[in-house]
Amino acid sequence: MKKLFLIAITAIMVLPVIAQESRKSTKKEERRQRLNAIAKQEEEGVIKYKRHTVFGVKLTTDGYGGFFEIGRAQSVKHGLLFQLDISERKHPKENKQSVYSNTSPEIFGKINFFYPVKLGVQKQFLLGNKGNKNGVSITGNVGGGFIAGLIRPYMIQIQDSGSSLIYIKYNSDPVRFTDPGYHIGGPSLGTGWKYLGVTPGIYLKPAVRFDYGKYNEMVSAIEAGVTAEYYTKKIPQIVDVKQKQFFFSAYVSIIFGRRR
Repeated sequence: MKKLFLIAITAIMVLPVIAQESRKSTKKEERRQRLNAIAKQEEEGVIKYKRHTVFGVKLTTDGYGGFFEIGRAQSVKHGLLFQLDISERKHPKENKQSVYSNTSPEIFGKINFFYPVKLGVQKQFLLGNKGNKNGVSITGNVGGGFIAGLIRPYMIQIQDSGSSLIYIKYNSDPVRFTDPGYHIGGPSLGTGWKYLGVTPGIYLKPAVRFDYGKYNEMVSAIEAGVTAEYYTKKIPQIVDVKQKQFFFSAYVSIIFGRRR
């Protein structure tokens, strides 16, 4: 009886260890098979995944920005890209200068900061697969969506009739806003946000993407394209400069992320 008891105790202690080792062995085998499949795909230059998640930073002909994208494969050659894009648009006539050394620089005549926030969808078409693991995959993307054009007043610092310093915006005090004799400095990062306004619009964006990543699970790409935007009303940016509803710009972006 004592021997049976010892055997039972030993079995209770050993069996979980054996089961755990068996699970580890199964996981290692699954991982090995998965890596072999990935290696085969990379040698053949085939990128075939169900989805991807990427981030990007971009420089445009009139500003800069960043975006977040979720991609869904429809087939090896087609996919859908869902994008959230945030950027800052600058006017070509902006010229930053310092009024006093101990104050923020000022862009004379600037009325508003302009931040287009885009939410849209692109259709992706495979133009050329990698050919091998060191090749480049080329896709064409075209689509568009909706824009929330965020308008933040550009506020300058002046000395009030007393000795206090205050911030003013163009709409509230156009006389002193456009007279540099009153100016002490430009806006800080926190000024103007409580007056934030929104102008809606729509956009169209065609682009070409070059994915040069060595490993197909990782996205490493450069994208170049153009964007056409139309807003429901004109956007005031600079004093005494014609306001526009339609904006056209080119951009180049660096993209990184993962496929699954």
